[in-house]
Amino acid sequence: MHYVNLCAVIVQLLAVLQPIHGSSLQLTEDNFDKVIASTELVLVNFYADWCRFSNMLEPIWDEGADLVSKKLDKNRVIMAKVDCDKEEKIASRFHISKYPTLKLIRNGHPAKKEYRGQRSAESFLKFLEEEVRDPVKVINSTDDLTEEKKGQVIGYFSSQDTSTYQSFMKMAMALKDECVMIAGFGEPFRPFMPGGQDLVIVRKPSSTDDIAMPQIDITDTERLTDWARRTCVPLVREITFENAEELTEEGLPFLILFHMPDDTETPKRFLHMVEDELYTEKEGIQFLTADGLTFAHPLQHLGKSKADLPLIAIDSFRHMYVFPDIKDMETPGKLQDFIADLHSGKLHREFHYGVQEPAAPAAAAPAPAPTRGQKPAPPPTSPPESVFKKLGPSGNRYSLLKDEL
Repeated sequence: MHYVNLCAVIVQLLAVLQPIHGSSLQLTEDNFDKVIASTELVLVNFYADWCRFSNMLEPIWDEGADLVSKKLDKNRVIMAKVDCDKEEKIASRFHISKYPTLKLIRNGHPAKKEYRGQRSAESFLKFLEEEVRDPVKVINSTDDLTEEKKGQVIGYFSSQDTSTYQSFMKMAMALKDECVMIAGFGEPFRPFMPGGQDLVIVRKPSSTDDIAMPQIDITDTERLTDWARRTCVPLVREITFENAEELTEEGLPFLILFHMPDDTETPKRFLHMVEDELYTEKEGIQFLTADGLTFAHPLQHLGKSKADLPLIAIDSFRHMYVFPDIKDMETPGKLQDFIADLHSGKLHREFHYGVQEPAAPAAAAPAPAPTRGQKPAPPPTSPPESVFKKLGPSGNRYSLLKDEL
């Protein structure tokens, strides 16, 4: 009896962990969360069997997975794949709209940027080798600290062997693309460690002011990472012509507040609203402010001018959509619904065909035919094309969008 039970357990484990092709692990709703929670880096190929680009990538992906499994620690790094037709919940969770989409998931959290490098086994290996590299810069004194364009997360530790530093390292891996990670050890930093306790501080971009960590146990990696991300990485950024390419490269749609240059109050209210209501949406959209005079062209594209400022719009990198009324910005749920309508495709459908009435009950009588003189339904329209995608980096096209079928 015990033997039978043991066999059943082994079969279940194999079903969860067995790679389907080569060393590439097939992820399903049953094993997805277990794998990303227990593996430091998971490079995931979100594919569809009907997509020719997905089929072209498949043998290269499996070759890369074999190479990575030989060269890197399989307990830290794996390459995996998700069949988006079979695993619709996972695809929806990560806002997958084109195939194949390659995403890196680090310690359970997706990186902001998709993988857009060369699609070869050697390139996948090189990319992952760089990702597992120690992201922490070690300093010998506080004189080594300088202003950085990115925010800095700085830790002072008694030694590298402490559990607090191990937690700091995990946080650093999660935020390495977003912040500069710095650590100092031992006697030179004792004066900055109250009561001799290890300390973590943050400096915002282009600042030398220290923001002390609140009463958080540094060994609580999840809370440490959440605090460092909120403090180090601005949740709402200003878009300029200088940083537009970098922002578009992250691949996330923009939710943009356009405002007059002398209007400082509306951006502050927008920031508070985003922090209070929309923080959980940050994995699927970028929150930005824009000088409405500098970016007059997108406004013209939307049929708007400086007289309409301030206003909020979404640029999905395919089309642009205007938030109906800026006065509703601080109404709980309104902006969140606007973002949800983007991801669900509702904004696109309603722009084409207008607001759809709920389906009539089955027993209801059919709608009367149009009478003579009645205006026919308006023809489908197209929302304004994206302007900001034109500011993004150029490159070869690898993927197929759902709407292009």
